[in-house]
Amino acid sequence: MTSCSACGASGLVPHLKVAGDAGSDGLIPTTNRFGTALADLVRCRHCGHRQTEPMPADAVLESAYADAASEDYIDEEAGQRETARQALARIEARLTPLPIPDNGGPRHRTLLDLGCWVGFLLSEAAERGWDAIGVEPSAFASAYARDLGLDVRTGELLTTPLPLAHFDAIVMGDVIEHLPRPAEALERMAKLLRPGGIAWMALPDAGSLVARGMRARWWSVIPTHVQFFTRRSMRTLLERHDWTVLEIGTAPKAFSVRYYLQRVGGYSPPVARALVRAARAAGVAERMWAPDFHDRMAVIAQPPKPG
Repeated sequence: MTSCSACGASGLVPHLKVAGDAGSDGLIPTTNRFGTALADLVRCRHCGHRQTEPMPADAVLESAYADAASEDYIDEEAGQRETARQALARIEARLTPLPIPDNGGPRHRTLLDLGCWVGFLLSEAAERGWDAIGVEPSAFASAYARDLGLDVRTGELLTTPLPLAHFDAIVMGDVIEHLPRPAEALERMAKLLRPGGIAWMALPDAGSLVARGMRARWWSVIPTHVQFFTRRSMRTLLERHDWTVLEIGTAPKAFSVRYYLQRVGGYSPPVARALVRAARAAGVAERMWAPDFHDRMAVIAQPPKPG
């Protein structure tokens, strides 16, 4: 019997019936295939966590993410960079001052972005003085990031060779909900962080009012998501593995008004087209917008001390 990915308990119960087929295009990144998943969702009676049952095989996910390619976020670069700056500010506020190196020279903060996609957060981190490295399984996205002059390695998030106890901060933005075994990501990050380092994760909040009200039609029920954390189950996962939760808050994303209205096409393409036309007529289609639906959370946490 499958156990809960958050608390480890057995006894998962049916939660949501969804379209149990990623579609004829396969397991691809999508921003408007709402209500479609690889399997139905089950819920843990102990911590409230939701996940797909059964989980997809590792080989299926690895192949799909290696081949993943999409221009959607590239077209929204300005908003992606603004969202990254907000995340970096929250990370920097949680870090203690840098120690002075023995040789008296400067030391830059080190950041690792696991699942960095096309590297906009890494680019913003470099602008702020970070030494930043990214890992991205998508050949398309990692190549794009390297074209920006970034140090991005194409490979699996949890196995690509990286220096241990090296990073002041590790970012996983919209990543942990894709992993069949999220505890392995915590173990990996704990080995890579310096003492006093922190992890920042952003992910959908399945316990939010929006998610509970929309159920299977919630826009975060898409083919690539296999975990559906609530704030409670995310805290449970972290504390179960001896991490300390420093902060859980909301994490709105900045996109153009046009982008958000186009996502309505996941429910009704004609309505989406009409809304975009109206926004263009009003001259607001390309205006930056970061509505906070309170259904995406940001978590900052510290791993257990070595030993």
